[in-house]
Amino acid sequence: MLDQLSYAQRQRLAYIDFCLLFKGAIYRQDLIQRFEVGLSAGSRDFTIYKQLAPQNLVYDHQQKRYFQTATFKPLFKHDAKRTLVKLANDISDGFDAIGDVHFPVEAPSSLNVPDIFIVASIVQATLKQQALQISYTSLSSGESRREIVPHSIVDNGLRWHVRGYDRKSESFRDFVLTRISRAKLTGKFDTAAEPEEQGDADHEWHRMIPLQLVPHPHNVAHNKAIEMDYGMSNGVLTIDVRAAMAGYLLRRWNVDCTEDGTLLGPEYQLWLRNRTSLMNTSNLAIAPGYKVR
Repeated sequence: MLDQLSYAQRQRLAYIDFCLLFKGAIYRQDLIQRFEVGLSAGSRDFTIYKQLAPQNLVYDHQQKRYFQTATFKPLFKHDAKRTLVKLANDISDGFDAIGDVHFPVEAPSSLNVPDIFIVASIVQATLKQQALQISYTSLSSGESRREIVPHSIVDNGLRWHVRGYDRKSESFRDFVLTRISRAKLTGKFDTAAEPEEQGDADHEWHRMIPLQLVPHPHNVAHNKAIEMDYGMSNGVLTIDVRAAMAGYLLRRWNVDCTEDGTLLGPEYQLWLRNRTSLMNTSNLAIAPGYKVR
């Protein structure tokens, strides 16, 4: 039946499908405003969607909103790579719900491919500020069950992870998406987690620190080349980065973080000139050469 519908109508059905998958619910008015259609046309789209996928949604008369069911299966294919890129950049190609909702995803560069349903559960939990039960496999302790309150999905330059409050350690931590094998929301649809568990309380996430990167003092023969590579001004590239993300950036760019630039090797083309800016910042074990005094 989908093939018999017009392109515009398939767009609207895809929008309904995307909202149910990533937001968990949709108002009829959302569709009407997004595509500027009349009430009757919007109602007809929901009727057609329910005919095609009756197990996917249920209407709550009190809230006047359609909700995702426990038996939901996407009517359209949502590619994980493309979806994460779109979520990160608020892009809408007309075949998804992106563009009218700001999703808490940092812009990506290189991607692995997490499970699309894991991503959907995390996005829902983030938008609702709810806790999420996950099965997580770590390098140190293997597989375990955890409850986290996610607030952002991030590409750290190497892989995707979710940033959120971990109720087990009672701290904000990073969890690699591909190591999450199961994810399930807890609580009622509109019940938010405690304030101290939400993103506003993640001080390392909100604290910005300046990094002054310069050509490496020993490994680079011609500084001008490095200055041009990184768009330096007067031989320095100063960037502001979230404290929670500093270690990832320094590792990805192979920035020598020793006090005097003592790491040798052609991979170390940059040196962190103001390493004191990293004080009181965690997750620096992966920063090349950084050691706490």
